[in-house]
Amino acid sequence: MEKSKTILGIDPGTNILGFGIVRVDSKGPHYVDMGVFDLRKIKDPYEKLANIFAGVSELIEQHQPDELAVESPFYGKNAQVVLKLGRAQGAALTAAVLKGIPVAEYAPRKAKIAICGNGAASKEQVAMMIQKTLKVELDPKYLDATDALAIALCHHYQMTNPLAKAGGKNDWEKFLADNPDRIKK
Repeated sequence: MEKSKTILGIDPGTNILGFGIVRVDSKGPHYVDMGVFDLRKIKDPYEKLANIFAGVSELIEQHQPDELAVESPFYGKNAQVVLKLGRAQGAALTAAVLKGIPVAEYAPRKAKIAICGNGAASKEQVAMMIQKTLKVELDPKYLDATDALAIALCHHYQMTNPLAKAGGKNDWEKFLADNPDRIKK
């Protein structure tokens, strides 16, 4: 790896939005910052979106991330919840796109598999693995922020996975063609 890379992870929400920032260098990923935007006291849904946009813009100015990774909304029992999460995600993505920052999106299950090896892992299990991976003590009251760190780490793992670069987890032929030096005869 030539230079360090900073990744901003976002766990979108219209009541609580989590963010997590990691810096990756030749020694691996390192914890930079994490937190939440608590929007529960704001009643106007459009004001919440403006706050998300402003908050993510401020994080971008402060930390100068090279990439943004965001958790994709997942379908639940209530379609209105998915729509609200999509709006929150859109506000965060717009802040990044307007600054020219590349964006990647990951399903919650994919991030949990990347961090815990189990797509059904609990928020507490994700937080524990994040603590071990980044070698930091994290406050358990910030589970939305640890989810955001998981999204950032998932993005790092995805970008450093040789099979992901080859075009897919089952694209062995392309991987072997692109990496002849990795073949033992």
